[in-house]
Amino acid sequence: MTARSWIDEHDEELRRALRGLRRQASTVEAWGAMLADRLSSGGRLLAAGNGGSAAEAQHLTSELVGRFLGERRPLSAICLSAETSSMTALVNDYGVAEMFARQVEAHARPGDVLVLMSTSGRSPNVLHAAQRAREVGDVTVWSLTGRGPNPLESASDDALCVDAPSTAAVQAVHLVVVHALCAALDAELALRDDRPELEPEPAPNRQIGMTA
Repeated sequence: MTARSWIDEHDEELRRALRGLRRQASTVEAWGAMLADRLSSGGRLLAAGNGGSAAEAQHLTSELVGRFLGERRPLSAICLSAETSSMTALVNDYGVAEMFARQVEAHARPGDVLVLMSTSGRSPNVLHAAQRAREVGDVTVWSLTGRGPNPLESASDDALCVDAPSTAAVQAVHLVVVHALCAALDAELALRDDRPELEPEPAPNRQIGMTA
């Protein structure tokens, strides 16, 4: 396959997949609003994935700690895939299945959000991370996957599945989702910052009467 023919085929796959993503835009909007709630209340976002999905998980957390479009306060986010010393130690001591799960156990707190990315939706270490989040309790699990149904979709509180035949197309659409989620989050935070604070009601002016 030539570069030109690959680009043409990839372009067609992306067009079809993005049409499907438009039908799931309300999910991204809902995630942005919920994430604004959690992060504004002291929660954090954790993210993980393997290979290209690891890069996209780190891309997501960097947009939160830094910024996406407009200036805003930094938001707490940790990419579990970027913790190379921790990951290699965990794989060496506990096996691949614990690579993300033990980090979830260490870092996740009730009210946090865990975003897991897997083009297949079947990566064992990602599935173990979802299960460990359940064991921590009150940690919301979202997943970005390829075609559903798949095990990761079933293990998540909510999932966005990309209907595309190739890993390249799925990962390209996942990056669109990452940016759309950041846009939805920023819009929600800006809306809240623009809301006027309610002035406290003045205390009633009570006059103490004098009795003869």
